[in-house]
Order: sequence, then structure tokens, then C-alpha cells
Amino acid sequence: MSFIIHGATGAQGGPLYARLLAAGRSAVAAVREAEKIDGKPAVTIDNASVESLVAAYRDADGVFIHLPQAPEPIRVQFAQNIVAAIRAAKPKRVVISTSGTIIDQPGTPLQAPDDSAVMILVRGVRDSGVSHATVATRLYLENLLLPMVFEPVKAEGVLRYPVRADFPVSWSSHLDVAEVAERLLTDRAVSGIVGVGQLPGQKGADLAAGFSVQFGRPVSFEALTPEKFGELITPMFGPAAAGVVGLYQALAQAPANVIAEDTSAQKLLGLAPRSVESWLAETLS
Repeated sequence: MSFIIHGATGAQGGPLYARLLAAGRSAVAAVREAEKIDGKPAVTIDNASVESLVAAYRDADGVFIHLPQAPEPIRVQFAQNIVAAIRAAKPKRVVISTSGTIIDQPGTPLQAPDDSAVMILVRGVRDSGVSHATVATRLYLENLLLPMVFEPVKAEGVLRYPVRADFPVSWSSHLDVAEVAERLLTDRAVSGIVGVGQLPGQKGADLAAGFSVQFGRPVSFEALTPEKFGELITPMFGPAAAGVVGLYQALAQAPANVIAEDTSAQKLLGLAPRSVESWLAETLS
């Protein structure tokens, strides 16, 4: 069985690619420069080329897809190209990661617009007739390792992040996404949306408590404004910081950012995400 993994050198595809290879499965990295994969299975793709995508997807047992960070018009074109390739190549299974874009709260301000790249991708794959599932996440625990977030935890014992202290979030890690995506690629019994994240949602004090366990000393939580967070991340993110600020401004107007229990990985697959403590122990070991 061959599984084509988009972004196999990145934060999301990388853990899944490694997990599949460790399990002895035929995993192939779908990347722009296959020669840079150091001898591991890889295929060259270009999201701007439907032909390259069709060649990669044809005869595949599964394809894992998430859209790269790019200006939205480019992401829309990539999504349209990927859908066209799936319709043409007909892989046996497709698993999409939303990368935190909210697609399962219709009728709310948090729901992604119908003309967004992620919605175009999800809707197009759904309508292609190919067996599919969508991994729907919220915020990633890896965000808490950004230097402007993690360094004050170590130096001051303060976890600063741009959500309210009383704001519950279904946090998950890229390791959780990899575990769920592997199951969905290899077991086609579950289709549609599969939410990945902690239930109940974790608040600021819950995050800080996990860091307290890891560091063996008290850590407190302090809410930042989205605008202040934008100032901190702009040197690293550049123009993309504006989109991040926009997300947290939207979250500031919402009561919560929590996955639905009835479509959660906990209920559908029996897979619970890592706690903050276990994720930190595994990641920092």
C-alpha cells in the first residue's frame, strides 16, 4: 500500500510520514524537490501543476493533504488543482487536514467562508466520489513553543498567549494529527469530519498547569491582546502576521473554540489527544 504525504518535510506531514515509515508502510513524500529527502521514498510535485499531482496520486492507496502557507489566492488555485487531480487520478482514499481552519461551525463567525481555499478543497474532495475524511483541528500546542511564547515561560514563569484566560480551546499537537491521519488513511470505515482536540476545552490555567508539571515550578497564564501578539510575531512571520492577528481577533469575539463531541476522534476512533503535560514531555525529551 502506498501513501502520498503532502508536506512530508514540514510540521504536519513530517510526523505522519515518519509514523508510516516506522510502521513499515509504503509512505512517499510529495515535495517540490524529491532529491532532498535523503534517500527516503519521495515524488516531485508542484501544487501549481495538475499533471504532477495526477502522476503522484495515480494508483495511491491514500493521499494526505494540507495546504501550504501562502497568499489566499494562491491557496485557492492549489486547492482547485488538487481537487482536479483527485478527480482524475482516483486514489483509494484522501485525508485532509484543515490546519486549524474552522469548517464545522456553520452559521457562526468562526466558520471559514465557502470561497476559502480550505472549503474549496474539502467540498471538492467530498464531491469527487473518492473515499475521504477531514481532520478538523483548532489551535496547535506547537504554537506554545514559539520563542516569544516559550522563552517567557522559562525566564519568568509566565505563559502569555492571545486568548482570554477563560476561553476553552480544543488544543491538539501535530503528533495527534499524525496518529489520527494514519488511522484514517489505513481504515476507511470513518468518513467526513473528524475533530481532533482536547475535550473539554482547556483554558489558560490548564495550559499553565501543564507547563508547571514539566518545569517543576509554578507557571501562570497571562492573556495577550491579538494586536500585541502581532507585534511579537511580525519579525518572524512578516506579512503573514496580519492573518494570525485576524484569527485571534475573531476568537476574541467567540465563546469558545472547541470541537464537537459527536464528530471527535475520541468518539469516532477511540483516539484521545495528548495532554499538555504528556505532549511537553514527549516533545522536549
